[in-house]
Amino acid sequence: SETLLHLVFGGVVSDPAGTDFVDASEIHWVGMYPNNAEALIAWKGVSHTKVDDAHYKYVIVHLHKVLEPELEDS
Repeated sequence: SETLLHLVFGGVVSDPAGTDFVDASEIHWVGMYPNNAEALIAWKGVSHTKVDDAHYKYVIVHLHKVLEPELEDS
């Protein structure tokens, strides 16, 4: 199967509904994953460690969409 890179990271956000990270130097870099399934497993695991802190958010960035946006149209 094709490798589609996904990045998982998190940090404190100014608004729990958004993704405006307060301090980029304090970002917790979880890792890079070859597919969405593995990224989701990592995201779930690390997100549960901060479930009581509404201002701490983890996200999955689909890097393949950033690196090759033209592939989304095909």
